[in-house]
Amino acid sequence: MTRTPRTLVVVGHGMTGHRLVEHLRAHDRQGSWRAVVLAEEPRPAYNRVALSSYLEGRSAADLTLADRAFLTDPLVELRTAAPVTGIDRRARTVTTADGTVTRYDALVLATGSRPFVPPVPGRDLPGCFVYRTFDDLDALRGAAREGLPGVVVGGGLLGLEAANALRLLGVRPHVVELAPRLMPVQLDDGGARVLTRLVTGLGLRVHCGTAVREIRSAADGRVGGVTLTDGTALDARLVVFSAGVRPRDELAGPAGLATGGRGGFLVDDLCRTEDPHIWAVGECAAVRGRTYGLVAPGYRMAELVADRLLDRPTTPFADPDTAAKLKLLGVDVASFGDAHAETEGAVEYVLRDDTAGTYAKLVLDPEGRVLRGGVLAGDATAYRTLRALTGRELTAPPDLLLSSPGPRRHAAPAPRGGRGLT
Repeated sequence: MTRTPRTLVVVGHGMTGHRLVEHLRAHDRQGSWRAVVLAEEPRPAYNRVALSSYLEGRSAADLTLADRAFLTDPLVELRTAAPVTGIDRRARTVTTADGTVTRYDALVLATGSRPFVPPVPGRDLPGCFVYRTFDDLDALRGAAREGLPGVVVGGGLLGLEAANALRLLGVRPHVVELAPRLMPVQLDDGGARVLTRLVTGLGLRVHCGTAVREIRSAADGRVGGVTLTDGTALDARLVVFSAGVRPRDELAGPAGLATGGRGGFLVDDLCRTEDPHIWAVGECAAVRGRTYGLVAPGYRMAELVADRLLDRPTTPFADPDTAAKLKLLGVDVASFGDAHAETEGAVEYVLRDDTAGTYAKLVLDPEGRVLRGGVLAGDATAYRTLRALTGRELTAPPDLLLSSPGPRRHAAPAPRGGRGLT
């Protein structure tokens, strides 16, 4: 006798929700689960990390993650343009905006996040955009004109992606970052200085250590300029908010689910809420109170939950590896491990070549033998080797580990007793 599969409802079909269903179907050899995926957007999941390539000529279809096998799987039902408006925990049902009620045996919340728009006067003027979806990029492309001045609010990874998008559209972009340097999470001062110098050479104008005080309107009622908190006035006909994200956890309150101190559905290290039938993964999940805005931790959560649903062996979610190697506006940057030398007794070894536009820093233990982390900017050739060595004793002198083809760099090694200076 064939057993009727249980119903898994996944709220959200972003990269993390898609990975969960893919992993579940790949390992559910008995067909014990049927997945109903409720997507808010009118299209299946796509590669949001590569979203900027959409403005470089790639199509929405090129970036989609749902292949034919996924879309025709008899144990997967994907409903697009079906945002969930409520959860009834007692009845174990969810309701979508069109009134459809779906019962679940297990519910996974993969609602993702929304762009953070700071509460500055003028943020609702025509000409203000966020940078999150295909629709956002289509709107931005429709408003962009060659030679227009624009402002990107946020100088982190997403902000620099948005600035590059404006540049590709012919807009002359300013980047405004509250922190004293670009990419403050990934880079230290030395790495950020190199990045700033290189992107300035590409036409970006960078304003760090300040924020937007107000967005001024022009005579036509659209964005006409931006005033910063340091008094600087910038001409702008477009403003793109790319200053981070906030978890989409608005379903929590009405459903009686707890949230973390900074938002997100509160879950344990198995990504389960206080309700044993409800889980949360990705940017909307606050694992032991902490949210993660990167796709790699989201994938780990997704696979963990899928394995738990299938009673497969798994390990609790631990603090993930946040190492990253990126190419921003053609500039290589990377960080790994204790990039900011925050562990006690850490020493730094720095190689810097201002002429070549390269910077490299290794963070070592107090004896200068064990690699704890590092930062690379302008040249990330050594990233793979160094990341593999993190937490282990160096296999060669630092300058040899950092060597790569190109101009010879000049070493500024950190003293053994404390932090080094660039």
